[in-house]
Amino acid sequence: MIISTPPEAPEIDSPELEGLTLGTDADTVEVRDSRVPVALQGWRLDRALAHLVPEFSRNYLQQLIEQGDVLLDGKPVAKASQKVKFGHLITVTLRATPQSQAFVPEAMPIDVVYEDAHLRVINKPFGLVVHPAPGNWRGTLLNGLLALDPLAAQVPRAGIVHRLDKDTSGLMVVARTRQAMDALVDMIAAREVSRQYLAIAHGQWRREPVHTIEAAIGRDPTNRLRMAVVNLAHQAGKTAATTVELLGQSAAGCLVQCTLHTGRTHQIRVHMAHLGHALLADSVYGGAAGAGMSRQALHAWNLAFAHPITGQAIDLRSPLPQDMADALQAWGLSYNPPS
Repeated sequence: MIISTPPEAPEIDSPELEGLTLGTDADTVEVRDSRVPVALQGWRLDRALAHLVPEFSRNYLQQLIEQGDVLLDGKPVAKASQKVKFGHLITVTLRATPQSQAFVPEAMPIDVVYEDAHLRVINKPFGLVVHPAPGNWRGTLLNGLLALDPLAAQVPRAGIVHRLDKDTSGLMVVARTRQAMDALVDMIAAREVSRQYLAIAHGQWRREPVHTIEAAIGRDPTNRLRMAVVNLAHQAGKTAATTVELLGQSAAGCLVQCTLHTGRTHQIRVHMAHLGHALLADSVYGGAAGAGMSRQALHAWNLAFAHPITGQAIDLRSPLPQDMADALQAWGLSYNPPS
């Protein structure tokens, strides 16, 4: 780790919440009252609620607004887009859902490679889901973080500020305090967090050794479970940019380093497939299995950023997992990590 100030994001005070505790009964009802803090002045009601009640999705909270289960200063609100003001009293009636009940501690081994009072950096193994979602309400990294640190329950999403796909391994930063979380979110949005990945891909590399692809990503119109490169003039999506550097190749395929400049869902997998180099064993995006790989050959090996509170330079690296190292050998590729 290399130790060497980004501007701090404004801190959002945690609201004081009152109400019952959700139990395991699906009919359990909780009524929460919360005052809008000054930092949320002018926010949309649904966005403010997602901040104040982080264990529920914004979509679910929008449904509550439509159902009349959200009051603003004692009066029902009809539109999720209504703006809130400092001091407004928001009353929301909540009913237990699988999503809300998923936020429970579950002990599991977590490889912590850096830790201080404000944040942790963990080395996520492949196969671990980061956040509860349909089909994976338990056994996620979030559940493990809640068990690892009781204070994680006081931070939205247990401090998770960015994600890795289930079958992608490597480094993730997790906030331990609200101040660190808000600052890290701002830093990621401002592209002040460097994230580099190693990937094994099909095909001979025919482009320049360092190639940057700028191509918007959105839902695949033919398969809603996938993402795809889209034309923003005709389809919904977001701009995305990835720099790909060739590290080595053989007759079987190539080893590349990918640097994210944006953080879209499945970004590296989509961009590499779009370039004609689907990742090894990435069946979702056309990558054939081989070389003993049972998951997409993608590993977040380097994470670097200025500490959001102290300004200290943090530069962490994760060794290549054994399955990818074995795949490189099987394909006749070599990897010499930088010193």
